[in-house]
Formats: sequence, C-alpha cells, structure tokens
Amino acid sequence: MSSKNETLANKILENVGGKDNIVSSTHCATRLRLVLKRSLPDAKKNVSNIDGVVTVVENNGQFQIVIGNNVGDVYKEFETLIGESEGNNTAESENKGSILNRVIATMSAVFAPFIYILAAAGILQGLLIILKLLFPVFKHTGTYDVFNFISWAPFTFLPIFIAITAARHFNVNIYIAVACSAALVSPDLTGIVNKISDGGTVRLIGIPLSETMYTSSVLPPLVLVWLLSYVEKYLNRWIHDVVKPLFTPFFSIVIMVPFTLLVIGPITTLVAHGIAGGFNYLVDVAPWLAGTLIGGFWQVFVIFGVHWGITPVILANFEQHHSDSFQAFQTIAVIAQMGSVIGVIIKSKIIDVKRVASSAAVTGIFGITEPSMYGINLRFKKPFIIACISGAIGAFVASFFSPKYYAYAGLPGPITVINGYSSSNPTSIWGILIGSAIAIILPIVLIQIFGYGDDTTQEVENDANVNNNQKNQSLQETLETTVFSPMNGVLIPLSDVNDPIFSQEMMGKGIAIKSEQNTVHSPIKGTISMVTPTKHAIGITSDDGIEILIHIGLDTVKLNGEGYELLVQENDKVDVGIPLINFDNATITKQGFDIITPLIITNSDEFSDIIPTKKSNVVEKESILTIIKK
Repeated sequence: MSSKNETLANKILENVGGKDNIVSSTHCATRLRLVLKRSLPDAKKNVSNIDGVVTVVENNGQFQIVIGNNVGDVYKEFETLIGESEGNNTAESENKGSILNRVIATMSAVFAPFIYILAAAGILQGLLIILKLLFPVFKHTGTYDVFNFISWAPFTFLPIFIAITAARHFNVNIYIAVACSAALVSPDLTGIVNKISDGGTVRLIGIPLSETMYTSSVLPPLVLVWLLSYVEKYLNRWIHDVVKPLFTPFFSIVIMVPFTLLVIGPITTLVAHGIAGGFNYLVDVAPWLAGTLIGGFWQVFVIFGVHWGITPVILANFEQHHSDSFQAFQTIAVIAQMGSVIGVIIKSKIIDVKRVASSAAVTGIFGITEPSMYGINLRFKKPFIIACISGAIGAFVASFFSPKYYAYAGLPGPITVINGYSSSNPTSIWGILIGSAIAIILPIVLIQIFGYGDDTTQEVENDANVNNNQKNQSLQETLETTVFSPMNGVLIPLSDVNDPIFSQEMMGKGIAIKSEQNTVHSPIKGTISMVTPTKHAIGITSDDGIEILIHIGLDTVKLNGEGYELLVQENDKVDVGIPLINFDNATITKQGFDIITPLIITNSDEFSDIIPTKKSNVVEKESILTIIKK
C-alpha cells in the first residue's frame, strides 16, 4: 500500500513542477491541498489523469487534488518527498489571488489538519447524549463527568490547535505561537475575566481589559499568529544571532499577548459573534429561507473549497449559545448527496459505475462528500442537481421544527444526527430526522424516474464513444504542441515586422509581440540552446525537438547588452513561465530601437504546419502558436 501511495505522490510532485515549486502543502478529508509558486499550463490535466486521482480543483490560490480516503497516507509520502522545510517554504506564491481567496485558503490550511479531532469529540458528545436519554441517572455519575470534559477539551483548548496549524501556514515558530495562545486559555486569565464580569476592573498598562473569554475562540488566535509572523520576522532581522533564541520569544510574547487582550481579541470576537448573530437572526425571522439556502447550496461551496470559512461562525454559536442550527441544515445537504449516489447504484447497469458509487456512499455516511460529488454526481451532472434540490426541500421542511445541533459535529453526516437532541427543544431531532429522510429518499426516487445523465439504455454505447474520443484526443495531443506567450503584449504577424529577415520568414515561421512587460519568460518546456553575448536573443529547444528563437527588439545587437539582464545560462533546463531575460524597455526605445519581439520556430520545415492564434492581445503563458507535427 505504501509503495502505491509513494508512486502517486511522486507522480503528483513531478506534474506540479517539483518540490521547488511548492510553497506549502496540507490535506483535508479527501484533498491534497497545495500552494504553488507558479501555475503550469498542463498541470491540472496531467494530475487529473494520474491513476488514483479523482479530479483537480484550482481555487482560492490552492491546487486541490481530490484523492479520497487515503489522502492522509499520500500526504505523508508527499511530505517525505518535499522535505519538512519545503512544506513551509517562505517563498511568495505567484498564485495569491484575491484577499477573499487567501482568507478561505488560510481557513482551509488551519482547520483541515485537526478537523477529525473535533469530529471525534463531537461523536463522543453525541454518544453521551444518547446514554443520558436512555439512562437519565448516568448524567450524575463520575464516568459521565470524565467523558464529558474529555469531549469538550479540544474545543476548550481550540486556540492551541489553531496556533499549531496557523504557525505552519504562516511560517511562524510553533512554540512561540503556542505560548501566546496558551496564555489566552490560561485558568488565571479566566479568573481575571470572571472578576471583571462580577463588576471589578482590571487594567493592563492603564487600559481596562474587556471581559472577553478566549477558550473555544477561533479568530483571536488566528489573527494573533498572522500578526506574529510579521513581528517575528522583524525581531529576527534586528536581534543579534547570539541572543536571538532567547529574546525573539521574549519580545514576541510580551508584545503579542497584551496586544491580543487589548485589541485583537475584543475586535475579532465581536466580528465572529456579529456574523453568527446575523445568521441566527435569519434563522429566527425566516428559518425556511435559511434552511433552503444551506440545504440547496452548501455543496456548491464545497466544490469551490470555501466551506471552511463557515467554521468560525459555527464555533462562535457553540461558544455563545451551546447550540448551532447551521450544521443541522448542513447535514441534510450532505445526506442528499449520498442519496443521489444510492440512486445511481440502483439505476445503473454498469459495474464500474456501481463500484465507484458504492465506495462514495460509504464515505458519505461520515459526511465526506467529495468522492460522491466528483466520482459520480458531478461526473453525470444530473445527480448533483437532484441532490441540491432534494437538500433544499429537506432543509425547508426541517426548518419548521427548529433544528439545532447541541454538540459539535466536525463532519456532518447521518452518523451525527444524534447531536440534534435536547430535552429543552424536543422537536429539533424530529426536524433533522424528517429532513434527512427526505434528503436521502427523494433523490433515489427522482433518479429512478429521470435517470442520472448517461441513461442505462445508452451507457455501453456512450462509454464506447467516450473511449474513442479519448483515444482521438490522445492521438491529437501527440501530434500537436503548444507554444505559449513569453510576455504580455500585442500580437503582430511576422509579415508586419520591419525587418526582412523576420517578415519574409527567412529564419522560419512564427509571430511577433509588442511587449507590455520588461521580462521574457520561457514559452515552452525545454533546454536553453543558445544565448547571444549581447543578451538580446535566446534560443530554446523543447523536449520534443522544437527550436525557438526569441529576439528582443530589432537591430538591438548594437546595444552590446545595454539594458538587458540574462537570467539563465546555456544548457539550463527551463519550464513554461520561467524568467529568461530582463530588459529595460525605456532605455532601448530611448535609443531609437524598435522593441518588438519576434518569436521564430527556426526548424519550421520539420513540421506540417505552424498556426498562430487569432487573438490580438495576449498575456504571459497564453497559447500563441500551435505546432502540427508531420
């Protein structure tokens, strides 16, 4: 088994650009989540085609590889390959994306590593609820007291879990982060807050402390570690190496803990409670709307990887109210996906489809829906739509019973329905049960009536057509090669270039670019075959034999290298997008030279055709030439 996982990890690493292209790596229930320095044009397609990979999702600045239940084992092999230091690479990623995407990616990286711990604690809480229901006297035993505090311990000390994972994500010293967060959950701080709650006043450097509690909190430790990453870098830069191991932790703690107590904590707690309060208000005034939206669209959030962003809201509800309605509706959405998969199992006559669907249905019991979605429901499309509609209907019906979870469920699924029981709200469990029953039965019935996309009467024929199409596509890919743009700019036909050597295609066919950048990047994967002493031109030979000349400017050999900076050497291996030459556009044009850059296929005669794109404006790494092989 380990050799299989090692092979899979090796293939993934090879196709995402090697360990030097990895900024950070983590995993969740079914996905290996990577942050890459640069995006490779064919990485998504190549990784998706690896045996053992379900699909690839690129979103929120992450390259998310859906593997399945064995993702943890593959992750261990992957971490071994890239090395621990590589996994926490401090290099900046070129794929940062929007602020929202980075926030969501951070939530994923922080919560994914310990979500199973919270799920296990939630199951224990659910079992205690059942035992109290069956044996009321059990609540008054020492056994109940012990297991009860065990089940709540991960939530009480949640800031420490967050400190560990956030420290890895932000490349902070883990022990400094833990020390700061441990101070937030110290029993002594709890005593101070209780004193303030009783009407007393406690001042820190003359400023009154708020009565904010940090046990079970999410945003305060997360923001603390994020800001600590900047403080720690600053301290490491200015403190002498001899005393750095002592004084970096010292100043980090005495700066960050008070700052969190006075500023970060009160503000972030107010934000988390405000968002949770907004959702709770919607539940109070229009529970049917809240249920319909979550039941219908929750799995859409999962597709784009943004579902981690709701975790602080759920935890804020448990911190404030010891209950949460979001997860009750969320469970119904999850069960609907499982219901669709069961419907496909019953409807399909194809053994392979039944096998994949059966495996996905098992993981769905524990609330892990990626195998269901990517293996079956999204593959055939119709089951996913049916599941979303069924989830919306189930949650709509459940909303009239005031459904809530009274114990945290890290991975919502049928197994966590027990967390909806409370003697003070007896209709809650009935709402969740009825909504769940609708969510699992309705998609099964609808799929039997309407089919699941590739209907059973056409499945064999369709599968044959798919195989033939894949073969034709594979053959086409072997006969074609794409050359990508080395820069942003305006495309110009070679015939319009003011130099007969290029315009009359004496050196070969190609295209020219009027650059909007000051850097030339590699347009193809290959080897640097030639560099002129004056640095104004460079040659690359691709791995499949295409010889490319990039000539920056016309007649610029006369500059003798002025305004050019060479970034690679002859015989260097390069990939698409690797910077090759920097040039000073202003300096070159000021001296009267045309900065237009021809890109020539110097061995054009060896190919059947060279087809330029019809676009007039391109960006770096966008396709500009298609090479048709003989």
